[in-house]
Amino acid sequence: MANQQPNSGNPRVDIEYRRKKSAEEMRMQVITFALMIFLTLVAFVAVGYEEFSAWFIVPFILILAVVQVIFQLYYFMHMSHKGHEAPALFLYSGLLVGAITVLAFMTIIWW
Repeated sequence: MANQQPNSGNPRVDIEYRRKKSAEEMRMQVITFALMIFLTLVAFVAVGYEEFSAWFIVPFILILAVVQVIFQLYYFMHMSHKGHEAPALFLYSGLLVGAITVLAFMTIIWW
């Protein structure tokens, strides 16, 4: 029960506090969603623009994808909240193992 808010004993204050927190969180999710739509549109424009080479487009889209994954983890999956340290540890450990595996296979294939 790490996510419980302190109880002041006054039900009106507690409800107002929860409403304020919910409104703040909803605002952040809407802003993040709008940013993710914007980044998706930027990626489509980059691919559709004929002047860019593949050497620019591929890393650019990968960077945009990483930014969107971070947005999804921290705002839509609530990883920024208290009490989510253990899932974050497992997630980042899996990411590290996956990155090392990809790096190892790329090294084996390319050299």
